[in-house]
Amino acid sequence: MTVWDDLVGQDRVQEQLAAAARDADAQVTAVSSGEPVADASKMTHAWLFTGPPGSGRATAARAFAAALQCVSPDRALGGQPGCGFCDGCHTTLVGTHADVEIVRTDLLSIGVKETRELVRRAQLSPAVGRWQVIVLEDADRLTEGAGNVLLKAVEEPAPRTVWLLCAPSLEDVLPTIRSRCRHLTLRTPPVEAVADVLIRRDGIPPETALAAARATQGHIGRARRLATDDRARARRAAVLKVPLRVEDVGGCLKAAQELVDTAAEDAKQLAEEVDVKETEDLKAALGAQAGGRMPRGTAGAMKELEDRQKRRKTRTQRDSLDLALTELTGFYRDVLALQLGSGIALANEEVRDAVDRIARASAPEGTLRRIEAVLACREALDRNVAPLLAVEAMTMALRAG
Repeated sequence: MTVWDDLVGQDRVQEQLAAAARDADAQVTAVSSGEPVADASKMTHAWLFTGPPGSGRATAARAFAAALQCVSPDRALGGQPGCGFCDGCHTTLVGTHADVEIVRTDLLSIGVKETRELVRRAQLSPAVGRWQVIVLEDADRLTEGAGNVLLKAVEEPAPRTVWLLCAPSLEDVLPTIRSRCRHLTLRTPPVEAVADVLIRRDGIPPETALAAARATQGHIGRARRLATDDRARARRAAVLKVPLRVEDVGGCLKAAQELVDTAAEDAKQLAEEVDVKETEDLKAALGAQAGGRMPRGTAGAMKELEDRQKRRKTRTQRDSLDLALTELTGFYRDVLALQLGSGIALANEEVRDAVDRIARASAPEGTLRRIEAVLACREALDRNVAPLLAVEAMTMALRAG
């Protein structure tokens, strides 16, 4: 099993990364032996991975990082970097390699303070590996100030430092940063390829895997969760009932309230799982005394943790709402497909009766307006509009058609 096996439906990207890893390996080998380095190389110091949610941006970046750190002896015999078995590959993929920093955030943004620490690390030489690799999975969440801090490091990197940035699209990254990166675009994996991965790697029954892959339209992570998590399936089923519940004003307001409450419950559940442990761990590290009394001078650290937990709760609620809105968009996409007689496979085959009913009761123009209402709600949430207000406006628009 090579490091590339988890890249689903990304053959072109895999070829480009494999070629760059070969050139990177040759470059380090040449420097180590004192030989001249070839001028023409497919390797560069900064990469930007873009693609729709679920396309595997972070997976591709991690696989490339593992290939860069590959120390398999087979390379000397013509083998390709990225064997998946050597210490360099294994520790990178599991997140324990000393020279690979994987950065993701559960907050709304990545600030200047965190970015400065990354820039400081990027100036270091590799401790045990062949490269110093920094994988920034949420480059689209960099604040403007953080992006400006990162720019200098990307523009003038250390000799053996590689930046791997991931974002949904080019527009989500500062122009000054993306212009200094080599850009790779990932596509949405085919439904059949996602189902095959779920069957082969996760042992999910074929029918369940195919249904989950079709329902999520090729989003690997969501497909796996839908196939393995009863709560996720129940939540999705509730969301797909919304189009039938907006026939009157009362139904609109009730459906909106339930969507927001479900998102808040998701955030609360995560808080119960994580926040208590984080708080207790910090108290222990700061030397909390018997009875819970904190030493002097520790109030600032506790307040910083509380603020972080609050921001994480806000993001969790928004992410949960965004997933519900994505599923609603998929429902109306199926409605539009039936109305136009396109013949494409429905993503929501399990609620085909509801899709048929909505399709017969409305026109394609109304369906497009409903899709636009869902998209407008997502944009409103991005602009920090109160969730209940934004969702109520959307359900009323769904009723109007």
